[in-house]
Amino acid sequence: MATASPEPLIELRNLVKRYGLGDAQHNALDGVTLTIDRGEFITIMGPSGCGKTTLLNILGLLDRATDGEYVLEGRTVQRLSNSAHARIRSEKIGVVFQSFNLINRLNVIENVALPLTYKGVRRTQRLERASEVLRTFHLNEREYYLPWQLSGGQMQRVAIARALVNDPSIILADEPTGNLDSRSSHVIMEELSDLHRRGNTIIMVTHNPTLISYATRVIHMLDGQIATDTKTDRAPKRTTSSKIPLAARRAKTTPKAAKSRKKGAKK
Repeated sequence: MATASPEPLIELRNLVKRYGLGDAQHNALDGVTLTIDRGEFITIMGPSGCGKTTLLNILGLLDRATDGEYVLEGRTVQRLSNSAHARIRSEKIGVVFQSFNLINRLNVIENVALPLTYKGVRRTQRLERASEVLRTFHLNEREYYLPWQLSGGQMQRVAIARALVNDPSIILADEPTGNLDSRSSHVIMEELSDLHRRGNTIIMVTHNPTLISYATRVIHMLDGQIATDTKTDRAPKRTTSSKIPLAARRAKTTPKAAKSRKKGAKK
């Protein structure tokens, strides 16, 4: 008896994103059909204006397609309400932006804890969780710094930590190394690669062809369509069965230990 193939993580069917009216009408996406399986590391490339970021925003439920269907884990999400989209994002999707999008008046730990605020998590629990994520990125000594006191590479790592605080299974990254020097870019890509090895699905938009080496699949877009879709020979060894196991590490962290770390960071 044949076994059923695993259900795709994401299915896009004839997706169209249309801007403008009349003579000014333009399709940023023009009939995109795409299937993404769990645990892939996908790099999306193409010239400016080809629809890469538009596609990423729709995948992250930050924008809506004009036509077509978006199925996430077997559920059609295209026509759900904005509040339903926000709930799905908070549970399943982490987004890393090129411009970091950190809030300057909040310190590092508050920036990372911010997504938990929208889930109604109590302040003490938010800070404990954020501190634990920051520790995995070796940023616990910067918890009480403000964003402007960090280097570009450190700010991007904080942005990744914020994207991970909800334990999402999907990480979307829009030009995550675009504003960084080569050394910082290498650090960020190694962090994303490690997340992939732990089981997270990574979907990254980039202009940099050297980053293809991290991907298991490379998609080139042109004029709102998928021009080529190629799998690479990269097959990382998994270190966990699903996603980054922050919950497991939290279980080893007592409130007393977390409090002690915070006092040390304040000094």
